[in-house]
Amino acid sequence: MAQAADSARTVILTVDDDPGVSRAVARDLRRRYGAGYRIVRAESGESALEALRELKLRGDLVAVILADYRMPQMNGIEFLEQALDVYPGARRVLLTAYADTSAAIDAINVVDLDHYLLKPWDPPEEKLYPVLDDLLDAWRASDYRPVPATKVVGHRWSARSSEVREFLARNQVPYRWYSADEPEGQRLLAAAGVDGQRLPLVVTAEGTPLVEPDAPELAAQVGLATTPTAEFYDLVVIGGGPAGLGAAVYGASEGLRTVLVERSATGGQAGQSSRIENYLGFPDGVSGGQLTERARRQAAKFGAEILTAREVTGLEVNGSARVVRFSDGSAVAAHSVILATGVSYRQLAAPGCDDLTGCGVFYGSALTEAASCQGHDVYIVGGANSAGQAAMYLSRGAKSVTLLVRGESLTASMSHYLIQQIEEAPNISVRARTVVESAHGEGHLEQLTLRDVATGQSELVDAQWLFVFIGAAPLTGWLDGAVLRDERGFILAGPDLTPDGRPPAEWELDRPPYHLETSIPGVFVAGDARAESAKRVASAVGEGAMAVMLVHRYLEQS
Repeated sequence: MAQAADSARTVILTVDDDPGVSRAVARDLRRRYGAGYRIVRAESGESALEALRELKLRGDLVAVILADYRMPQMNGIEFLEQALDVYPGARRVLLTAYADTSAAIDAINVVDLDHYLLKPWDPPEEKLYPVLDDLLDAWRASDYRPVPATKVVGHRWSARSSEVREFLARNQVPYRWYSADEPEGQRLLAAAGVDGQRLPLVVTAEGTPLVEPDAPELAAQVGLATTPTAEFYDLVVIGGGPAGLGAAVYGASEGLRTVLVERSATGGQAGQSSRIENYLGFPDGVSGGQLTERARRQAAKFGAEILTAREVTGLEVNGSARVVRFSDGSAVAAHSVILATGVSYRQLAAPGCDDLTGCGVFYGSALTEAASCQGHDVYIVGGANSAGQAAMYLSRGAKSVTLLVRGESLTASMSHYLIQQIEEAPNISVRARTVVESAHGEGHLEQLTLRDVATGQSELVDAQWLFVFIGAAPLTGWLDGAVLRDERGFILAGPDLTPDGRPPAEWELDRPPYHLETSIPGVFVAGDARAESAKRVASAVGEGAMAVMLVHRYLEQS
């Protein structure tokens, strides 16, 4: 008999649209695992996803998900891809006919498929149970236990409440949201002895109340690492976007003592993308959250430390050491540093937007706020891929989505595949040559004034939701006086430091800077923060890996 789960009955979920097959799978599973696991069956992908979401809200564990490949509306691979967002740690099995084995093999890349079983699986003692036993053993041995649900109490139109929810969501911390106006929210406030004016209230899984917590306090209390375990490393990676995660994976896997420092949440702008469809190896696309979580787990597997909610404020040279200083006055040192700080969305300068940020005006928060946009009219500012991906994601539930683009069309800055999808979406429209002139509302966004830049005419529209994806401002202000940057703040490296063939005056070595090396030897840059970078996920990951190769070269010659 398979070993039982440790505590509350953990779930094994099976989904098959054929009622007879569904009952047969559930029967065989109960016979073997019913004493230690709760067997849940569903007869469609949608109903299975609904069941998974309900289990998630209750804080239940799901160990294994078995899905039939041939299902109408949503096949097994499509279902498992969405299930991955709800329970990323669950083991995934696809039930296929012999003719579908090629699809099952493809699913290994799409949904990290753990196994595929050919139907029929009789006798289960030979073809089903050994596979499930191994998967359950692997699941129990892994870090499968989610942090019991943290509770957040706040107001719907509260900027700080929105920031806390986004911080938890992007850091993969399960939480339950309660409005301060609903009975359960009021009960939590009363239990914590907090009035409704000091919000948000966060109650950790252990029952610790946090009133209006800042990011470092929140990170420490919900189990995220915030303090380095050592004082000196081979490599410090600053920034947890694709470039930083790529550098951490390659650095740690090649034996470098590596620590990654992230001020908010791993993934960067890419981590907020609802779907990336042009990333190599994922022909059906992958969400930014999925890609980020896999990369984070991969870096941790190789031994990289990942610190969250640590703001870096300075970079110094102390002999052969490169010292990274934090906002709390502490520091960590290393032989080498990779700057992968990425970029942030530029803020709208239109009157009213600052006051309504987090209260209807959001910067890159489409995933966190999407559920609240159901049936509403949504406006998006921006014409690049991030704006297009957000438009496609929000259009699933919104009444309408309007893209506001300053230029003549989307073709100058958006990938062709996204433009085609937007043109085919019935509830997405594009308003070219249009900008937000001002935002209006009492406590939350209620209206926008839009201006046609060609004619100068303005129009007042009703709007509760505005998502902004404009420009790329490098997060490099803290490097003033440390490394050379261009006039826009992007970091100069390699050939950009030596346009006339001669190193800059600050350069101390006889050799020229390596390709991604900054004006400080041993300090490299990768990804969007680099001057003239490609601003694409794949190129950022590649630069992170290349930077590690150059770190090795630097260390060998030091």
